[in-house]
Amino acid sequence: MKSIDRYMARLIALPLFSTLVIAAMLLLLDRMLRLFDFVATEGGPVSVVWQLLANLLPEYLGLGIPIGLMLGVLLAFRRLATSSELDVMRGVGMSYRRLLRVPYMYAVGLALINLAIVGFIQPRARYAYEGLRFELRTGALGASIKVGEFTHLGDRMTLRIERSRDKGRELSGIFVRAETAQGDRISVTAQRGQFFATDDPNTIIFRLTDGTLIHNRAKFPAPRVLTFSAHDLPIDLPKFEQFRARGGRNLEYTIPELARIGATSGSEETRHGSQAELYFRLAEVLMMFLLPLLAVALGVPPKRSTSALGVFVSIVMVVAYHKVNQYAASIGELGRVDPFIALWTPFAIFAALIIWMYYTLAYVPGGQPIGALERGASKALKAITRRMPGRRGRDTRE
Repeated sequence: MKSIDRYMARLIALPLFSTLVIAAMLLLLDRMLRLFDFVATEGGPVSVVWQLLANLLPEYLGLGIPIGLMLGVLLAFRRLATSSELDVMRGVGMSYRRLLRVPYMYAVGLALINLAIVGFIQPRARYAYEGLRFELRTGALGASIKVGEFTHLGDRMTLRIERSRDKGRELSGIFVRAETAQGDRISVTAQRGQFFATDDPNTIIFRLTDGTLIHNRAKFPAPRVLTFSAHDLPIDLPKFEQFRARGGRNLEYTIPELARIGATSGSEETRHGSQAELYFRLAEVLMMFLLPLLAVALGVPPKRSTSALGVFVSIVMVVAYHKVNQYAASIGELGRVDPFIALWTPFAIFAALIIWMYYTLAYVPGGQPIGALERGASKALKAITRRMPGRRGRDTRE
């Protein structure tokens, strides 16, 4: 790489990867609070929160990578423009097309990474995420026994523990109420207790110490009472239903699987759903090759302007296109519009807009695609500041 290419690569790298990391962290932190609440409500182990977040990361990277690429290139060209370095480069005969060589190196590499994420990694991560949620709801991950609360172990046993020490190895103040398949009712209180595993993975032993057992049956004239110093109470763990196979939703299919289903499925509803999801993912990846052009068009402000309006507009455009694509995929999946038309029409419109903006900047003398927006924003800001409380008095004194 020539020195100018290395310089451009450094300018783009820092904002690109910083934006990617910050965006992923903010999205994960927003979801983390809800996941902690969900796991605590379901009584699952806290460690499963990190597994859930890890499976959500590919989904967030699918949107974070395009935004990172956009802001990396945009901020690099904005810095060149505001420091007059861009004028020097243009003055020595370097065209925008030449300056876009390094941004497109980034775009190609990140597009391939994004294709691997949305096409293969994200579907499997989404399935793993749904599987963890299912296991939490059914208790297959092991529901924690909350101190001071009644915990239901299956349909026929209720357990309450007053105190827990040594990470649950020493339990005290124990109450157990169980019902057998024959209708017997057993109530047990004990001072201490411990759980032990057995050779049968579906059964554990609850060893109780210094307690009383009450056994009641319909034909007993009176409940039987037993005082014990040690008693082993077998507990049958509830049997959990198996989670469904991957592919219950189109979001869980990889790109080759979506293409095969869309071509061979006899159901029109299934075919439309798989085609809409396939076109959605491909459109999101292909749009990344237009983002460097958009970044240049919005990153170079008008002369004698330091406004950062282009940064705001770029984020709005990328996010808006993503949302339009989601809506188009939804109506394509429902069959209201052909999925090909629903997904590729917004892509064509957005691509035409980007190409026009880049052409205006690069090939029209004095062209500035966001010049009108800059002027409008400046006038709106001045009108707002004039109407702010106390502003009129200061203008009069001046």
